Amino acid sequence: MNFKKLLIVPTAAALLATNAGLAQADTHEETMVTVDTEAADLRSTLDHLLSEHAFLAVETMRKGADGAEDFEDSAAALSMNTDELSSTIGSVYGEEAGQQFKTMWSEHIGYFVDYVNATAAEDEAAKETALNELSQYREDFSMFLEGATDERLEAGALADGLQMHVNQLIGAFDAYVMGDYETAYAYEREAIHHMYMVSKGLSTAIADQFPEEFNNTDPATKAADLRSDLNYLFSEHAGLAAMAMQNGIDGAEDFEASAQALSNNTADLTEAVSGVYGEEAGQQFDAMWAEHIGYFVDYVTATAEEDTAAQEEALNNLNMYKEEFSKFMETATEGNLPSEDLAEGLQMHVNQLIGAFDAYSSGDYQVAYEQTREAYHHMFMTSEGLSGAIVTQMPDMFMSEMPEEMPNTAMAPEQNNALLISIIAGIALLSAVLFRLRARNQ
Repeated sequence: MNFKKLLIVPTAAALLATNAGLAQADTHEETMVTVDTEAADLRSTLDHLLSEHAFLAVETMRKGADGAEDFEDSAAALSMNTDELSSTIGSVYGEEAGQQFKTMWSEHIGYFVDYVNATAAEDEAAKETALNELSQYREDFSMFLEGATDERLEAGALADGLQMHVNQLIGAFDAYVMGDYETAYAYEREAIHHMYMVSKGLSTAIADQFPEEFNNTDPATKAADLRSDLNYLFSEHAGLAAMAMQNGIDGAEDFEASAQALSNNTADLTEAVSGVYGEEAGQQFDAMWAEHIGYFVDYVTATAEEDTAAQEEALNNLNMYKEEFSKFMETATEGNLPSEDLAEGLQMHVNQLIGAFDAYSSGDYQVAYEQTREAYHHMFMTSEGLSGAIVTQMPDMFMSEMPEEMPNTAMAPEQNNALLISIIAGIALLSAVLFRLRARNQ
């Protein structure tokens, strides 16, 4: 097994963290082109908490199936995510509604746990009961959200979206138990991805329902879409990277599949570059990332070999890369991403991933999941800063009108395609800036 080849942790994009709230250009009398609006912030918060739910739920179900030592800490992280999500709903609809949301949300997590336990006991009847409970939950929860949003979200579409969520989580778990790890990670990525359409629909409904609370802003502008697309791409990197590093040190059977999931995630970016500049440019971009990827791989390998000198060397290489890459990005974004802020954010990201890995390796699972959650959350600040810089540079590309219809939270296939196109377009835009600068320097 070639560890360095398989563990592709695409942290170059993730290391572009910067202070939130970059100044944006007001280039239209009626529309300020910006990623930093009250409604966009709400959408980003829901992006974070809903996608993290899917990520942690899949990982916790796997830990349960394995009887892993860190299962309780993984479940605790999932519970904290539920608390934060319920508080967010409560901040909009009131404490009572937030508590009602928490009760229903916790129940559906419990049904997934029932399914895991039934699988371990090889109890087909109990598995069927858990699925029936989930089916009833999706009906009840859909009606709850339809009522809460004054029918801005339609119960039927919500129920379809919830069924998709159930199918993805159960599919990921069943495939994992059967040893079909490739399918398991494909389902996990789908489950994470799906939550971004849910957050778009829910934030749009809430902003429309309470326009004054969100300063009459829209969470579904082109600029907000770019921010959300980067939310997805970066945070998934952080989550999958943390798990792949765990699998690497454990020598887990699903290590290769987890590394491949990271590789597939990276391919979304590399393919976009190739689509704009050709295969050779895509290869150059991939090679540019490989340098710092190797340093993280070196650290994991050194830890497995208990080689403290090699660990220190890997950290020193990351520090050197941090300074060089920060200055490069400051120039590429015409100063919209200051190198000092970038370097600080990059160091934070390194500390979080290394901290989560070190804690896991030493058996301090509580700290490991705290650091993993911080690393996941940090990427949403990264995407805010980076999307803000792009929009500031090219505001005309992100002029948009108010949407005529609410996004469908069921996330139909055509919506999947639209979101993928949006991701590729946004990334390609950044890639254009990077490669033009790189070509001039060379």
